[in-house]
Amino acid sequence: MERLLVLRLEASGCTAEAVLNGVPLVRAGGPQRVATVPVHEFWLAGSNQVELLVHPPAPGATALPEPRLSDGQAWASLQVLLPRVGSPAHPASARTVAQLDWAPPADTVYEAPASQHQAVDLPIAFPRWRWLDAPVIDDASALAKDAAAYLLDIALGLARGNPEPLIQASRLRLEELAQAYQRPLADDVARLRDQIAQLHARQALKPALPAAGQLLLRPVAGGRLLECLTPEGLPLLRSPVAGGGSACWPLRLAAVDGRFYVLR
Repeated sequence: MERLLVLRLEASGCTAEAVLNGVPLVRAGGPQRVATVPVHEFWLAGSNQVELLVHPPAPGATALPEPRLSDGQAWASLQVLLPRVGSPAHPASARTVAQLDWAPPADTVYEAPASQHQAVDLPIAFPRWRWLDAPVIDDASALAKDAAAYLLDIALGLARGNPEPLIQASRLRLEELAQAYQRPLADDVARLRDQIAQLHARQALKPALPAAGQLLLRPVAGGRLLECLTPEGLPLLRSPVAGGGSACWPLRLAAVDGRFYVLR
């Protein structure tokens, strides 16, 4: 692989979120002014929908539009870049294949949340990802109890320093990630095992045990996937780590015939 498809989001004076094909991927603004993320596993063969969302609501919340007066200082920019592997993901050193900019002039009224969209088609032969064929989930809240039980085994494995429940649950996701980035599947699995083993050796992992009342299932990808979050909008599977901060394992589930599958 010579080039890497990367989404870059930058925001100042506001919070912005980047959404690709209906999947919120990253937020920027405040202390984290710039965020970058590779996006091969979310990119489709054919047309792709890129969205820049400014002043996004909290995950799972519905924000009613409200007028705001611009001070001329807030702005946000989203770029989809194609840098060479090993090169910075920056417009100065990479091909820009999509760009959305938001910067209302001072003393103009705009509506928040604000959104911009762009359709992008690249001549890259990405596979048809499994999540595209997952059924649309009409009522995510009805699955909270079963999803919490499904995630409990994974969380208990992490608490014991055992990565196998997470690896087994994520088998389809790991297969497609290896395909997306042209990497050996065994290497990706080994890296995940090593990461959990090293973290647990330094300090016992202490993920919160999933409970239906503390699980936010956020529909993404047009309702085909459920992002597993805490009520605060953070990845559900997370644990404090030695030295400060936390390790997290984001999961997006598909529900098919009463069974859950980690697809992203």
